[in-house]
Amino acid sequence: LLIHVLTRTYLMLMIVLFCFVTNQSPPNFTQHVSEQSKVTDRTSRRLIRIYQLYSRTSGKHVQVLPNKKINAMAEDGDAHAKLIVETDTFGSRVRIRGAETDLYICMNKRGKLIGKKNGQGRDCIFTEIVLENNYTALKNVRYEGWYMAFTRRGRPRKGSRTRQHQREVHFMKRLPKGHQPTHPSHHRPFDFIHYPFSQRTKRT
Repeated sequence: LLIHVLTRTYLMLMIVLFCFVTNQSPPNFTQHVSEQSKVTDRTSRRLIRIYQLYSRTSGKHVQVLPNKKINAMAEDGDAHAKLIVETDTFGSRVRIRGAETDLYICMNKRGKLIGKKNGQGRDCIFTEIVLENNYTALKNVRYEGWYMAFTRRGRPRKGSRTRQHQREVHFMKRLPKGHQPTHPSHHRPFDFIHYPFSQRTKRT
């Protein structure tokens, strides 16, 4: 009788434990990624890329000038059009600075693009958004809904007057003129090997 009671008690405990485990919600990985993408990553090694930003409207490239002004009037290969892009998180948030001036592209409270020596603030962080037309939009992190944008003449457009669908906020990443991607020594470029065709021999 004692064994029977202990067995029933054990089974009841197992049922309660099973119900408790099944009622626990699984970890939400998507939410975790979303939350971590909003926080500056100070532990991982930052990825640094070098490229130009071609403006869809002006037909020229974004440049950071020594007087802290930003415009999209640079020709392909201009020194001030060479940009250094640093990742801020493991997501798609980046900081952009001019390679020649060492000034970061930032946005002030009036929505104006300006160059800053210190780019640690959230006003100097942009979220890269790849659009369906393969262009890239850059949304400011501090001022939600405000984008980097330029007019047809290459002048900066106020962030408060920008929307994602507008041509003014569309950019294309391009390598600086004369800058070719390098192949590491242990990664050889892919080559096709052509073998001569041999004639079929008749069966005997």
